[in-house]
Amino acid sequence: MKNNKPELIVMLTHHDRTVANAPEIFETCRETKAKYWGFKEEGLPIDKMKRLYADMKACGKKTGLEVVAYTEKEGLDGARMAAECGVDYLLGTLYFDSVLEFCREQGLCYVPFIGEVTERPSVLNGTAEGMIREAREYLQKGVYGIDLLGYRYTGDGAALNREVVSRLDAPVCVAGSVNSWERLDEIRSVSPWSFTIGGGFFENRFGGSFAEQVDKVYDYVMR
Repeated sequence: MKNNKPELIVMLTHHDRTVANAPEIFETCRETKAKYWGFKEEGLPIDKMKRLYADMKACGKKTGLEVVAYTEKEGLDGARMAAECGVDYLLGTLYFDSVLEFCREQGLCYVPFIGEVTERPSVLNGTAEGMIREAREYLQKGVYGIDLLGYRYTGDGAALNREVVSRLDAPVCVAGSVNSWERLDEIRSVSPWSFTIGGGFFENRFGGSFAEQVDKVYDYVMR
């Protein structure tokens, strides 16, 4: 489903793990323009995760937990963590019916991975046709949207993003390794529902403080 202005989801993560000083970084970003914030299931103890998500919500932010998990048990554990933290979106996990059912019960929007996802940081394999078929199956079952690791793809990530987003009438989040102005231009041309940036900000790929980079990127994609 195309969205003329893709939403930036700021991830307080680097190398697919939440950074230890995520609460302190968010404190410097409370007034930034990005509406969507999140982090991963690894890197912070659950009590700190809950406090940080509560702080984000108090600032009017939408929240997501992205779970890099490939087994059903890990997916369910991540979903339970998301529910305990009170987030809006469960991003990631390989798809499982049991995770979808849990998300329905808890009022979570489930946005699972598609394709052959392995390792951490994640690597994506597979074909565009296969991923589209997979996504349509999950969407028919009732997931909210799709988490597409386009720039983690072992093939042409930009082409994959275009193909998947253009052929799915549903929210697609292009997640991972959006770390250059060139890729932001590609994101703008594809117009997915959303995209994530974490490492790109920590590596100062967009110039300035963390908060300055967030607003620069937000303004760039919203112009």
